[in-house]
Amino acid sequence: MKRVVITGLGVVAPNGVGVADFTQALKAGKSGITFHQQLKDLNFSCQIGGIPNISDEKKSEYFTDLQLRGFNSSGILYGCIAGIDAWKDAGFEMNSESELDYYTGLIFGTGTSGVEKFREAIYKLDDKQVKRLGSTVVVQTMASGISAYLGGMLGLGNQVTTNSSACTTGTEALLMGFDRIQSGKAKRMLVGSCSDHGPYLWGGFDAMRVMTYKHNDNPEQGSRPMSATASGFVPGSGAGALVLESLESALERGATIYAEVLGGEVNSGGQRQGGTLTAPNAKAVQRCIKNAIENSNLKPDAIEVVNGHLTATSKDGLEMENWIKALNRKGNQFPYINSTKSLIGHCLAAAGAIECVASVIQLKDQFVAPNINCDDLHPDIESLIDSKCIPTEKIDLNFDVIAKASFGFGDVNACVIFKKFKL
Repeated sequence: MKRVVITGLGVVAPNGVGVADFTQALKAGKSGITFHQQLKDLNFSCQIGGIPNISDEKKSEYFTDLQLRGFNSSGILYGCIAGIDAWKDAGFEMNSESELDYYTGLIFGTGTSGVEKFREAIYKLDDKQVKRLGSTVVVQTMASGISAYLGGMLGLGNQVTTNSSACTTGTEALLMGFDRIQSGKAKRMLVGSCSDHGPYLWGGFDAMRVMTYKHNDNPEQGSRPMSATASGFVPGSGAGALVLESLESALERGATIYAEVLGGEVNSGGQRQGGTLTAPNAKAVQRCIKNAIENSNLKPDAIEVVNGHLTATSKDGLEMENWIKALNRKGNQFPYINSTKSLIGHCLAAAGAIECVASVIQLKDQFVAPNINCDDLHPDIESLIDSKCIPTEKIDLNFDVIAKASFGFGDVNACVIFKKFKL
């Protein structure tokens, strides 16, 4: 079984585009949540969200004029930028004339791809303008559009595919890539996930009344995981990407190694034992965490930091209970825990990948990012663990192991364990 390490990172997040800006935002506790007039005009209850700031100049650094003609898929845009950044960060070049690389593959997930492009196409069809749809409608709107774009731009010849498992998508993609390298079927895998933004994706959640409506006038205070005044999640968008590589390959080419992936677990609660389409089966969540630790050849007390799923909904308390039972640690024995969503909102299918990048950055730079908007810790959570374990300001910490988990619609779960790299 091969050891698997991380040699490249890329991120497009509401509070920072690129690893340097995102790292600075994490350390400063900078929010990327803003007010959006379009949501107000459409009579949304929640009129705030996290949208990355991508200029036309930035787009032209990654796409040709021909590729950008008729392009209207924010998720694919974010995914390609994050993926190419991770690829270059790992020390590789993007060259359209490069030889096909049979040793490198890609698993890049998404939820719904090209929503705005699909809407644009529908209007043209309604107006009987089918010949004006353009030749890229299909690739921009199919779920595997992101892997099709990136696989071709980078010339990857191993498995190139898209996964989709709601909020667990990015973490699941990472573990699928990890399995492929560990088993010797690939030397390198570019993994990650992306999500579109906008009313046609977020409208369903607004209709479900699971998004906050209380902070339209103060958007940066809207995303409040673990807070007593949390009133629902804030939608976000973006992408995260990581280059996974066998240790042998990384050492052979002298690559920079950010961290090691020790192992993980993916499972489902089957919508049984209290689990539903939108609620977790607690037993399955605990099993996922326990098995991830066991598969990493660790004991629960080895987990020093947790980057939780924690969405600022009524399920935050249940998630904390699940971590306590899975780790068999509570009070001041509980590890530090944070939620990247306090800074960027819930980026849906992109959440797991962006938060995996955030976890690796914290491990590499030896700090724990703050939970903003959590000065009023929920009493149910405060009764379970010491409030010092939920930092509201950045903490510098010398640590070796961080756990990252994602739990998604459909009662699906994923947990991965990262470790500071040592030969």
